[in-house]
Amino acid sequence: MFPSLRSWLQHLRDFTQEGRALLRTVVHDSALDPFPLRRSLLGYGKRSFLSDFRAGVSVSMLDIPQGMAYALIAGLPLQYGITCSAVAALVGPLLSSSRHTIFGPTNATAFMVFSYFAAYPQLDRLSMMPLLVFMTAALLIAGAFLRVADLTQFISRTVVVAYVTGASILITMNQLPVLLGIPAEMLQAGGHVIITLPGHVYRIFTHLGQAQWLNIAFSVTTLALFLTIKRWLPRWPTYALTLVAASLLGLIPNAFGLHLPTFSNATFTWSELLPPFPDFISGGALANASRLFGLALALAFLATLENSAMSKTLAAKSYQRVDPNQDMLALGAANLACAYFSGMSASCSLTRSALNFAAGARTGLASMCNGLCCLVGALTIGGAVAHIPRAALATLVVCVAVSLFNRRHIWISVNATRSDAVVFVITLFATLMLPLHVAIFVGIGVSVILYLRKASRPSLVEYEFNEEGNLAEARQGGRQHPAISIVHVEGELFFASADLFRTQIQRSCADPNLRIVILRLKNARHLDATCAMAIEELVRSLRADGRDLIVSGVVKDLYRVLKDAGMAEVIGKDNIFPASPTNPNLSTRNALRRAQEILGIKDAEVRIYYDPSKSPKT
Repeated sequence: MFPSLRSWLQHLRDFTQEGRALLRTVVHDSALDPFPLRRSLLGYGKRSFLSDFRAGVSVSMLDIPQGMAYALIAGLPLQYGITCSAVAALVGPLLSSSRHTIFGPTNATAFMVFSYFAAYPQLDRLSMMPLLVFMTAALLIAGAFLRVADLTQFISRTVVVAYVTGASILITMNQLPVLLGIPAEMLQAGGHVIITLPGHVYRIFTHLGQAQWLNIAFSVTTLALFLTIKRWLPRWPTYALTLVAASLLGLIPNAFGLHLPTFSNATFTWSELLPPFPDFISGGALANASRLFGLALALAFLATLENSAMSKTLAAKSYQRVDPNQDMLALGAANLACAYFSGMSASCSLTRSALNFAAGARTGLASMCNGLCCLVGALTIGGAVAHIPRAALATLVVCVAVSLFNRRHIWISVNATRSDAVVFVITLFATLMLPLHVAIFVGIGVSVILYLRKASRPSLVEYEFNEEGNLAEARQGGRQHPAISIVHVEGELFFASADLFRTQIQRSCADPNLRIVILRLKNARHLDATCAMAIEELVRSLRADGRDLIVSGVVKDLYRVLKDAGMAEVIGKDNIFPASPTNPNLSTRNALRRAQEILGIKDAEVRIYYDPSKSPKT
């Protein structure tokens, strides 16, 4: 027993050391900075601080009402949005590579949370929220160390445009009953929570008779206030001023005995902002984590996309360099803090980040000033929430949703290519008809499938040497050498293209006079095992008919795959001709000579001319 125990402990020690070594390697390879804010603070002075302070205060005037609005969208108590705005804005800049991005609740992530819990009404969103935000944080932090953010460049922007467009439509439809004054009790009488566009339309039309003229008039008044302030006072905090003015106007109907629904039961005190801890130990914790994993993954993915898009946009304007993986780590840390401080899922806010930049922010301290202002607001305005008319906040939510509707981006997505149009329509349809955490992956899946469909179609063109000695497309009606075909392959040669590659080669080999096929692979990329097996089948098939295959234009990476897969021996090293860096046609000329040698042809010497000043035909 004792030797077995000692052996087991030794194995455990070795495993622990290997794990620590692997962790050190991952951390080292990730190239993440533990405190990037220090670079911004070099030479930091009074003028920079005043600029950051003014920007932070300006953003907080938008952040507080938007945080409340996004909490309302997600179906959470209003303080969740405010505390998320405060905590994420305080923690994010410590690790972010961008000087201007503002973390906090966003429209898209808030409605994704609402959509998920609306699809599963039996789940308690308040008790599950800390665990959900914690899981989102864990996925973001792990993804940052694994440099997953680099993969976002392969996701079509059309997917995001369609998703945001669909979400803005659903948010507007979801708030319409509040604007019309339809009592919530009537909407919930059937016990079904609506998450699709047809459901929203049906619900509104069947309850139009219960609409209240006072709510409609007040919603129109709030909208008029918003548009007036935005038009005549564009530099002022439009959302905050509108909310304050609408709340004061809401007191007038009460003086005449008219009642406007408010958030009278949604007040909160500072004690309600104390940290709740995610549940890891109860019997249902594992089951809850399993249920929430898909939503957490979708939230982490969407937050990364939003942050990548906004940070790169602002970096181009401010001439700074951003690291998407560093920002992914910052998002993870912000969500981790929100999980322990009564917050909802945090992402990168497009509107608040743009305002932060426009207000003159110079470093991440502007975001931290904004976070402090939001924190003070969270601790002081709890009682004032009771006087905010629901119609006023719903109107501001609709204004935020409409601002996401980008007609220019929609026009480009629909008209650029047929593939983009298909991706846009399918993603938009999925967004309007499915839970949002499912819809975004539907859009990504369609986008990737269409990309693979394009990439899996290599171009195979028959070439010949013209009178000047240059490679050119073969003329229809005959070859210079009827027994030799030079097939130029251009594009991706990976598993998805293997069948098409095989079919096109077989079509080229249908000529009974053909004895030698020269595959010119100079512009072929990413050869994998599936296409290597297709080439092996082609070689064996040709040789079974007394024919042969020669490969030219083989670059180093492609030759390595051929060698490692054993294809060099199958094809024959004498039949493989490496690409020449100085003359792209030289290897094909040598391959043609090899073909003549195999066939015993004594044609005149093949002339070849290469002018480095001209771009060769590839």
